[in-house]
Amino acid sequence: MKTCGARPGGPSLDGIDLTKQTVIQGLILRDGIDDSVPNGAAVANGHVRLLDSSGEFTAEVPTNNEGQFRFFAAPGSWTLVVQAPGARAEKKIVASQGKATDLVIHI
Repeated sequence: MKTCGARPGGPSLDGIDLTKQTVIQGLILRDGIDDSVPNGAAVANGHVRLLDSSGEFTAEVPTNNEGQFRFFAAPGSWTLVVQAPGARAEKKIVASQGKATDLVIHI
């Protein structure tokens, strides 16, 4: 995936009231370069774990066919653990209510 400046991330937010939700979502890519332009192959066979600020497991979701994932969580500090065949990555984030935390993670 190589785009012309558009920054793809998680699934569409249509129908989600961000004033009442804290959303953590994103796109997992493989074999691309992290150059601020999303590129690489979408990881459709991965899983993303959500760990709380103390490192405790909270939830896990599979990536969809486009390599996207989404969590609804409480505002605060979180760690995402991405697992796919032959790859693993961790990313610390801070999520807040009223604005989606929309990520592109390269593995």
